[in-house]
Amino acid sequence: MTRNIPIAAPVVGEEEWQAVREPIESGWLTQGPKVAQFEAAFAERHQVAHGVATTSCTTALHLALAALGIGPGDEVVVPAFTWVATANVVRYCGATPVFADVDRATYNVDPERMAAAVTARTRAVIPVHLFGLCADMDAVRAALPDGALVLEDAACAAGAAYHGRPAGGLGDIAAFSFHPRKSITTGEGGMVTTDDADLAERARVLRNHGASISEEARHRGSAPYLLADYDVLGFNYRMSDVQAAIGLVQLTKLDEFVSERARWAAWYDAALADLEWLTTPAVPDGYGHGWQSYVCLVEDGAPTGRDEILRILHEHGIGGRPGTHAVTELGLYRESAASCPTARLLDERTLAIPLHNRMSEDDYAYVADRLHAL
Repeated sequence: MTRNIPIAAPVVGEEEWQAVREPIESGWLTQGPKVAQFEAAFAERHQVAHGVATTSCTTALHLALAALGIGPGDEVVVPAFTWVATANVVRYCGATPVFADVDRATYNVDPERMAAAVTARTRAVIPVHLFGLCADMDAVRAALPDGALVLEDAACAAGAAYHGRPAGGLGDIAAFSFHPRKSITTGEGGMVTTDDADLAERARVLRNHGASISEEARHRGSAPYLLADYDVLGFNYRMSDVQAAIGLVQLTKLDEFVSERARWAAWYDAALADLEWLTTPAVPDGYGHGWQSYVCLVEDGAPTGRDEILRILHEHGIGGRPGTHAVTELGLYRESAASCPTARLLDERTLAIPLHNRMSEDDYAYVADRLHAL
C-alpha cells in the first residue's frame, strides 16, 4: 500500500459535526452569538481583552492595519521571509512594505536589520511568529522609535508563548489564522486580538462594512427593520456562526494539540540529531513554541539539494514542503525589495516535514528513516 503522510491534516470529527447543528437549526448562520462566544474564549486563552473574528488571517491583518490607521505615505517594516500576505496587506492599505532580513537560526525578523529599515515614514512593524515560534519581542520593541506600532503576525502561533505570555498580546494588535494547516481550524478564518478597547471597536466596525451597529445587535434590537448608519468605509470580513461553532470545539483541544506536537518535535530533534547536514528548529530559552510546523535547514554537505529531497520524500508518500518563501524573491516585490541574503538562503534551503495531530508513531519513524536513507 502506498504511504501517504500529508504535511498537515486537521483533527475534526464528531464533536465539531455536532457543534454546527445549533447554528444550522437556529437559522443564525452568519456572524452572531457563536462568533461572540468564540471571540471571548480565544481572547481569554491568549490573555488579551478583545478578540475580533474574521474570514481569514489575511483579512485579520488588513483589518488590524486599517484599525491602526495605516495608509498612503506610511511605511511598514515586514520580515523578508514570510508568507506573501504579510506584505500584501500593507499594500492593501496604500502603504509601502519595507523588508528586513531575518535570523538564520529562528527564521524570525532580525531586530537589528529591522531597526536599520526604519525611516521617518515608518508607522508600524509586523514581526511574524513564524511556524509557531514567537519573534524576539523585547528586542523588537527596543529597536523601534517612539510611537511605532507593532502588529503581530501570529498566523502560526495559536498556543505559543514568549517568556510566559501568550502570543496575541505582545504588540498593539495581532492576527491569527484558523486555516486547516494551523493547529486549530475553522476551515478558513482568522482573529484579531488586542488589549486596546478603541482598536477593538474600530476593527469591529470596519469588519462589518463600517456599520454603526452589528447585524446581531440590529436584529435583536427593538427596530430590526431599520438599517445602520455608515460613517466610515469598511469591509465584509465577518466570520460565520458555523465556523465559530467549530472553532469553539477546536479551542478546547488547542493545549492538547500543541503539547502532542511538542513531544513529537522533541522526538524528531533526537531522531535526526545525527544528520550533520540537517539543522533542526531552534527554540530559545523562555519560548513556548506553538509547533504549527517543524522546519529544518538543509546545510552544505547534504546528499542532494532541498528540492530534490522534497521530490524523493514525495515519491515515498511524505508531504514535505519548503518552509515558506522569501517575499523579496517573488516577482511582485523583487524589483523594489532590498537585498535580504538570509531570507534568500532560507527560501532555498528550509524543509518542513510532517508534524500534526493525526500522525502515528510509525509515521514519525517512517519520515525519520526516509531522511536517513537519502
